Amino acid sequence: MKYGIVAFPSKKIQDLANHYRKRYDTHYSQIPPHFTFIDSFTAEETELDTIVDKVSEIAKRFAPIDMHATRISTFSPVTNAIYFRIEPTEQINAIHNALVDTLQHKQKHVFTPHITIGQDLSDAEHDDIIGQLRMVGVDAKEAIDRIHLMYQLENGSWSTYDTFRLTGEE
Repeated sequence: MKYGIVAFPSKKIQDLANHYRKRYDTHYSQIPPHFTFIDSFTAEETELDTIVDKVSEIAKRFAPIDMHATRISTFSPVTNAIYFRIEPTEQINAIHNALVDTLQHKQKHVFTPHITIGQDLSDAEHDDIIGQLRMVGVDAKEAIDRIHLMYQLENGSWSTYDTFRLTGEE
């Protein structure tokens, strides 16, 4: 089964992201707006207790995250995804690195904290939309006090397996 570790922003930021995702994101119905700490990985059901214990220990080390979405950006030319860029703070990077190291996760991409608002766009759509959205921009700050272990269902959508409160000092 596929799993991933994410953080969900507040309803206010999710609503803002969904305003764009409804039109520009083919994965809109599969998972709410989020930013990914660990992209999808495969694990056996027998490994889940160990994974949950490890993620729980990491969550106990770290304080709630100060998240700041500062602009709209793109992964073009690698992919035509458009996203809210999350400022990569030392804390966000430390949580990501702790998860990668502890779970021995092999990353598929360079870690770039973001909330996807558009993907699977044609080149023409991407070029038109990114120009418009950059003019609108984004500036949203908030604290996030939970991370979530997600699993993928057979229909492609994602659901929460477990939630971990960030209660530490780091």
